[in-house]
Amino acid sequence: MQHDAIIVGGGFAGLAAATYLARARRNVRILDTGKPRNRFAEASHGFLGQDGSNPAEILAAARAQLQAYDSVELTDARASEARAIENGFAVSLAQGEEITARKLILAFGLHDELPDLPGVQERWGKTVLHCPYCHGFEFSDRPLGVLYRTPMSVHQAQLITEWGPTTLYLNGAELSGNEAAQLYARGVRIEPAPVLGLAGKGTDLSAIELADGRSSAVSALYIAPRSCLNSPVAEQLDARIDEGPMGPIIHTDGDKMTTVPGLYAAGDIARAPHSVSWAVADGVTAGTSAHRALVFG
Repeated sequence: MQHDAIIVGGGFAGLAAATYLARARRNVRILDTGKPRNRFAEASHGFLGQDGSNPAEILAAARAQLQAYDSVELTDARASEARAIENGFAVSLAQGEEITARKLILAFGLHDELPDLPGVQERWGKTVLHCPYCHGFEFSDRPLGVLYRTPMSVHQAQLITEWGPTTLYLNGAELSGNEAAQLYARGVRIEPAPVLGLAGKGTDLSAIELADGRSSAVSALYIAPRSCLNSPVAEQLDARIDEGPMGPIIHTDGDKMTTVPGLYAAGDIARAPHSVSWAVADGVTAGTSAHRALVFG
């Protein structure tokens, strides 16, 4: 085998796994395309000691620190295919190279499928958001909105009221009587009209434009998008993939091992809900678990 471990993905989970394997003096190859899920956000919140830091700068610092370990190699490449081989795995890179390792850690992340509404894409990660724990405090006590996407949006709207007055934009959807009662009990305003688009200067958000000609003042809009795996590698290896509340989740045990022996998964692809802190923690678990498996077989 060329490597003790290959890590597909060099975001928070992948770099955390690599750090612990490197400190265990293991030979690690990281494959990364430099497009982390949170690249649209200027600040990451809630990560201990890094609250408000730019996520790209955190990742850059982590990569620089990994360069101190001679056993780590970080390659700008996409893993196009993976297969199980005797005593390990073979991974094909998009440019044609094939590399092998005894253990394989998947940390390639997710991408979000956003609703096709004018103004959403350019505001994603700025004033169109997903996680209130990550980006709620900055909009405290300002008018907030939730765009209905699935029944989970009702839960999301009830939660968002912790940060400010909240409106649930149904965008033509219908609620049950019980759902409406739950929302009213939390003080959520319900707007049934279809949404035409978002308005505001630059990436700021000032209003939701409605199909009946009205506009509704709002400073931040929360959306629960469907999230999809960034790579087909887990499917190629026949790892079990479950359907989570917002999209597919690679099934793992407490050690972050998938249903395929020697194959681990960490970060957003293997859990719900998501955050930088959880991604790092899961990366540490996957890295240390893979190391123990290398030692004890």
